Amino acid sequence: MGKKVMKIRVAPTVEIDEREIEERFILSSGPGGQNVNKVASAVELRLDVGRSPSLPHAVRQRLMALAGRRVTNQGVLVLHGRRFRDQQRNREDVRARLFDLIRDAAIVPKKRERTTPPLASKKKRLEQKKARSKLKQLRSGRVD
Repeated sequence: MGKKVMKIRVAPTVEIDEREIEERFILSSGPGGQNVNKVASAVELRLDVGRSPSLPHAVRQRLMALAGRRVTNQGVLVLHGRRFRDQQRNREDVRARLFDLIRDAAIVPKKRERTTPPLASKKKRLEQKKARSKLKQLRSGRVD
């Protein structure tokens, strides 16, 4: 019998295989006093976005764009968690940030419809320009 595959539902259309998420625990540079030098409480989370079979192509593209500098040239998303003093809280924090990023990437942006300004707003703008021009002419002392 094989090991049960653990899937994490991140968004309605996206499930991530638990095995795709790679976590490493490293020494933290944050708060903790002397404990910092002894306990690996910081978390480095990696997800190979470029090769992930769990992510649809469109979500993958948006995720890479959203993540920006946190994605390596090889397409691996790297997140660091060192906000808290204990390993478990850092792990939960970095996973929550990953899932938030994926949720944001799963949202398809609305296509902007091009519109033209209404005639009334065009007329109003021109009237304001005329009034402003008249005011400036009055200030200079010359009137047409």
